[in-house]
Amino acid sequence: MSLAAEAFVSQMAAAEPWPENATLYQPLREHQILLSDCASSLAVQAYLRMCNLPVRVSCRANAEYMSPSGKVPFIHVGNQVVSELGPIVQFTKAKGHSLSDGLDDVQRAEMKAYMELVNNMLLTAELYIQWCDDTTSSEISRPRYSSPYSWPLNHILAYQKQWEVRRKMNAIGWAGKSLEQVYEDVSQCCQALSQRLGTQPYFFNKQPTELDALVFGHLFTILTTRLTSDELSEKIKSYSNLLSFCRRIEQTYFEEQDRDSQSGASHHSKGPSLI
Repeated sequence: MSLAAEAFVSQMAAAEPWPENATLYQPLREHQILLSDCASSLAVQAYLRMCNLPVRVSCRANAEYMSPSGKVPFIHVGNQVVSELGPIVQFTKAKGHSLSDGLDDVQRAEMKAYMELVNNMLLTAELYIQWCDDTTSSEISRPRYSSPYSWPLNHILAYQKQWEVRRKMNAIGWAGKSLEQVYEDVSQCCQALSQRLGTQPYFFNKQPTELDALVFGHLFTILTTRLTSDELSEKIKSYSNLLSFCRRIEQTYFEEQDRDSQSGASHHSKGPSLI
């Protein structure tokens, strides 16, 4: 398809209203999905809820291979398939749904910088712990990632994924880090987020942006995911305002929206629960 044709298709898609049957795809929730993918999926779900855009969650064993980018989550809206939070934000913006239109240029640049911080630190730390920590990879990551498949494909896919992640860690200079150094990076990231949030309900005062959705997805998932050690979640628990932030978004955009939809059929995904 030519660039002109692609632009025409994008304009047509943008002109169409958000459908009631929009679907988000992710790996199997109970037995397969790992910390990093769960965090990314929750961030997208939170963002769409903040935009008041309904989406159904479909858990598929082959979601990663269905995605156009090879990454999850991805959404199927009309005849469009879009993966990962950044492109999904741009896609909804083209349809007239944006959380950051009220920000000025300086605030928008700051928001993007903090989103980069989260992706470069928290997401990378999650991947490191999943696949570079031998205990976590052997007890949790490889068994869960390969669970839908039979032998020998299960072993082949798990080790292939581990090799891909370790190669990435080597490329970005994380391969030589110890687990304690990774925990310290997470702590510094949380400290920066805590300082920016301060006493505000959201990072840019009274209304959430895609930054809030991204931070919530990662922090909430870390707090509610069982790992071989509690040290990662303990780093977040050191910051009471980040805990309150997670609880606020859970209550406002998951519990309350789910309650409001109980009288009829809900088009939102069922929200998680912070214990």
